[in-house]
Amino acid sequence: MTKPLVAVQSIEELRARVRAARQAGQRIGCVPTMGALHAGHLSLVEAARRETDFVVLTIFVNPTQFGPNEDFTKYPRPLERDLDLCRSAGVDLVFHPEVGDVYPAPNATYVDVPVVDKVLEGAFRPGHFRGVATIVLKLFNLVLPDAAFFGQKDYQQQLLIKHMVADLNVPVEVRTCPTLRDPDGLAMSSRNVYLSAEERQTALSLSQTLKIAAEMIQRRTAPAEVRAAMKQHLESFAGVKIDYATVADAQTLEEVTELVPQMVALIAARVGTTRLIDNQILTVRAG
Repeated sequence: MTKPLVAVQSIEELRARVRAARQAGQRIGCVPTMGALHAGHLSLVEAARRETDFVVLTIFVNPTQFGPNEDFTKYPRPLERDLDLCRSAGVDLVFHPEVGDVYPAPNATYVDVPVVDKVLEGAFRPGHFRGVATIVLKLFNLVLPDAAFFGQKDYQQQLLIKHMVADLNVPVEVRTCPTLRDPDGLAMSSRNVYLSAEERQTALSLSQTLKIAAEMIQRRTAPAEVRAAMKQHLESFAGVKIDYATVADAQTLEEVTELVPQMVALIAARVGTTRLIDNQILTVRAG
C-alpha cells in the first residue's frame, strides 16, 4: 500500500508535522532537492527510509546558488510529477516553499565555508557554494532532521556541507549516497533533459574518462599523467568544453602530485550548452 503523502508550503505547517512525528518517537530524515526528480533522488529517499522513520523531501529551486549567466529561470519545475514520484517512493512529507518565505527581505545573512569553496566548482561558479551552504543550513533549521541525505555526484557539495555541519555544531548526520547511473554510465542529473540525443552520446565521455582515471590509478600511474590522459580523452570529443578534469585529495580537494590513500577524480564540462559534473573515488592497488 502506498504511503499517504502530505505536501506543504508553509513553514508553520512543516514544523507542526515534523514536531508531531518527533513526539511520536520517530527519527526524522531529510532529502534536500531542487525538484525535477529522477532515480538518483529516489535512491536518497530509499536510504532515508532505511535509516529514519519520517522522511521529509524538500523541493526548492534556490536562487542564491545560481550565477547571473546560469539557468535559474529555465530550471525544470515539474511539481506534480515530482509529487507523484514522492508518493510512490514512500516520502512522508514534501516541503516546497515560496522564495519569499525562505529568504525574507532584506535577507542580509549568508554562510561561507572557506575550506573547500574556492576550488573546482567554487572557482568556476563564484558565490555558488555560499548559496548552497546558506540554503542547506536554512533547511536544516526548518526541518530539524536527525539525518540528511546527499548524492556523491555533487562531491564537493557534500564535502562542504560536512565541513559546515562540523564547524557550526549542527546536530545532523550527513549521509553521502552513491551516484546512480544510467546503464550506459551517464550519471543521473536533472540537467540531462537539456541534452539532445547526439549530445547525450557525447556526454558519455565523462564517465569514460573517470573509468580511464580509475584504471590508471590502480596501475599506480602518477597523478599528472592521469590528469593529462583525462583531458586528452575529453578533448577527443567534439562539442565538449572542459572546465576541469583532475585528480585531487578526497578531503581537501587539492590537486595531488603523488599517490595518496584517499583520492577522487572530478570533471566539469559543457556538452553543447549543458554543464555536467561527475566524479569517482579512486583507490590504489595494494603493493
